Amino acid sequence: MNSFLCDLCPRRCHALRGAEQAGGFCAMPALPVAARGALHFWEEPPISGTKGSGAVFFSGCNLQCVFCQNDVISAGRFGKQITVERVREICEDLVAQGAHNINFVTPTHYAHVVRSVLDKPLGVPVVYNCGGYERIETLRSLEGRVDIYLPDLKYAENADALRYSNAPDYVETAKAAIVEMVRQRGAYVMEDGLLKSGVVIRHLILPGKAAAAKAVMDWVAETFPPKTVLFSLMSQYLPWGRVAEEFPELNRRLRKGEIRSAQTYMENLGLEGFTQGVEAAQSEYIPSFDLTGI
Repeated sequence: MNSFLCDLCPRRCHALRGAEQAGGFCAMPALPVAARGALHFWEEPPISGTKGSGAVFFSGCNLQCVFCQNDVISAGRFGKQITVERVREICEDLVAQGAHNINFVTPTHYAHVVRSVLDKPLGVPVVYNCGGYERIETLRSLEGRVDIYLPDLKYAENADALRYSNAPDYVETAKAAIVEMVRQRGAYVMEDGLLKSGVVIRHLILPGKAAAAKAVMDWVAETFPPKTVLFSLMSQYLPWGRVAEEFPELNRRLRKGEIRSAQTYMENLGLEGFTQGVEAAQSEYIPSFDLTGI
């Protein structure tokens, strides 16, 4: 794979990323680095289904949130460098195992790889599972290849985005990206309990940020007509990574009242989608990044 000056994500570092030479905010090379390729059962029910989602976890990230539960691969960048052809082989193997879809996790800085892998259809829906911090031009280069967009909308205010993800333009950028995703895919399509096409917007409730969760839900309800998108309100937050030492305001679990308040607000807004109980906040649900399937 040829070297290039990278502008795939909104940071537009223009850093040189060679086949094996890392560069940019993500500090990853042009060739893909991945940490796991396996059936995954802990996504939203119509994505995981009964047989699992074929999840390919890329290493590195263009956000590196301070509370990231996958920090060993996002900030720590653990993984194995492979070829684009090997990514395709991993996808085909997961389809052969019965995966309902192929789920590219944290793909933003490897959008060029995803695009190449999908030059030929895989025969199952493709999920683009991202942090929401996307360039519209990059998303448009994937149009027709991605069936399901699964973005986060992490923050309601850029002050939080700057503090926790070093992304001072996150809110407007992620909202514009989500609008583009919906433009591409239109209203969601479900068949036999499985999501075939559409957009699922995720939001992880953070400690002390129930009001932010409500503001995010307000935007979704105001922006998209009913039956257009699905919303996933997540309560799986655990104090993680750098939180204990550097971000004391996040160094606790969610309170049941915070979760109930956000869930009730979602119900009253009439947003369709998914919620999690307090039991979701368990480290056992974090995948083992041990190069399985890579």
